[in-house]
Amino acid sequence: MRGFWIGVAALLVAASSGAAGRAALPGTGGVRSHSARASAPVAVQIVARWALEGDAAGKPFAIVDKPGARLYVFDAGGRLAGSSVALLGLTRGDASAPGVGQRVLSGIPPEQRTTPAGRFESEPGHNNHGEAVVWVDYDAALAIHRLRPAPKAQRRPQRLASPSAADNRISLGCVVVAGDFYDRVVAPLLGHRRGVVYVLPDTLAWTDVFSAAAGG
Repeated sequence: MRGFWIGVAALLVAASSGAAGRAALPGTGGVRSHSARASAPVAVQIVARWALEGDAAGKPFAIVDKPGARLYVFDAGGRLAGSSVALLGLTRGDASAPGVGQRVLSGIPPEQRTTPAGRFESEPGHNNHGEAVVWVDYDAALAIHRLRPAPKAQRRPQRLASPSAADNRISLGCVVVAGDFYDRVVAPLLGHRRGVVYVLPDTLAWTDVFSAAAGG
């Protein structure tokens, strides 16, 4: 826990000195978005370092940056394997509604279509259609999965291709990425063994969410 807050302090100082709230991930030379390099939010940097310093216990891990609508995936050694735009729950919110995982999908009202924040132990599995997914919270039916066919009006492929994060809120709560990114990055690391997924909040303070996860 002490190391977590030392990391917070150091990176917030770096951000205030001109990084505009963003920093390079440790040991990566920057975050890759497919073949391009980009910077990552300070919160992603800190959680990645915390995971690497022991919280992920040697497992591969991923960080969902809800404010930026991005998924970052790391191998068990902490190397960034890739980063991608992601679709997220339609409604902003950092908790799952009670019993949401047991409801018929079409019966989930819009206000309950959230992607909950926190630290989750992930595991590979399949949904009720036999599709391979990475379960983040099985009881809440929260998973990372490939882009799949959806009503044309939802414009999911176009939302993934958009440069803005503002239009990426459309799913029932799951984290949805392009099929090639899922097959190339997510499946090899999280689709065959247990891992850890950290979901940054969009309505709560991320320091509060991950302080609690660290036992503080």
